[in-house]
Amino acid sequence: MDSENPKIGSYAIKSLSASVAALKSNKIDVLVTAPINKSNIQSEDFNYPGHTDFLNRELEGESLMLMINDSLRVGLLTDHVAVKDISKRITKELIEKKIRTIKDSLIKDFGIRKPKIAVLGINPHNGDHGVIGSEDDTLLRPALQNLFNEGTLVYGPYAADSFFGSGNYENFDAIIASYHDQGLVPFKTLSFGRGVNYTAGLNKIRTSPDHGTAFDIAGKNIADNTSFKAALFNAIEIFKKREEYQLLSKNPLEISTQKRIFNKN
Repeated sequence: MDSENPKIGSYAIKSLSASVAALKSNKIDVLVTAPINKSNIQSEDFNYPGHTDFLNRELEGESLMLMINDSLRVGLLTDHVAVKDISKRITKELIEKKIRTIKDSLIKDFGIRKPKIAVLGINPHNGDHGVIGSEDDTLLRPALQNLFNEGTLVYGPYAADSFFGSGNYENFDAIIASYHDQGLVPFKTLSFGRGVNYTAGLNKIRTSPDHGTAFDIAGKNIADNTSFKAALFNAIEIFKKREEYQLLSKNPLEISTQKRIFNKN
């Protein structure tokens, strides 16, 4: 199959646009997307590096790429950004916004009342006190301290090279990586074929499998659908968790009044 065929990309975007329209009009409750080729989807009408950026424009809220597999959850400060541009993209405002987004999602979408969040450093060894870079000391640490002082259980920065290998990730409800491969390489090493890409922070729920299009094995009957099934079931579970949170967060007097009206009728 010609993976660069623009006709394939055009149909993928038509499908995505129709699905998002149905999601926005409440004709469907959740959206589960199949992988797309980031090259053949590009056109005058669609100029995004992937689903997440498009959904961020179409839906309400601030999107955050969150990879999930059971209790392992890895979010990103920057996602589809060239390595040379990463340090320019990371600001105090971005750090605080992303951490608040993931905290909110852990509470509302996963039912974790007091989530503990770990943040990985921007530079190797967290910059070694300025020897390999100053961003961890001048930017990341102050932002994390500010959030911690506000009551968010956020810890770090942790040196990324040993964080997963040491098993330290198991002590947290979510981990935030500074950039794409810093977070997704260990996540996919631990969870490949079972992980799910969840777009947290939006008013609607969207999940996707953790792998790419795999055009090279199309039609060979050897593809593994485990991750796609996980994406489907996780979307349903998150939808239920959100409904539960909304119910528990309602004014008790309002709920009591609704029950009396219902019983009376």
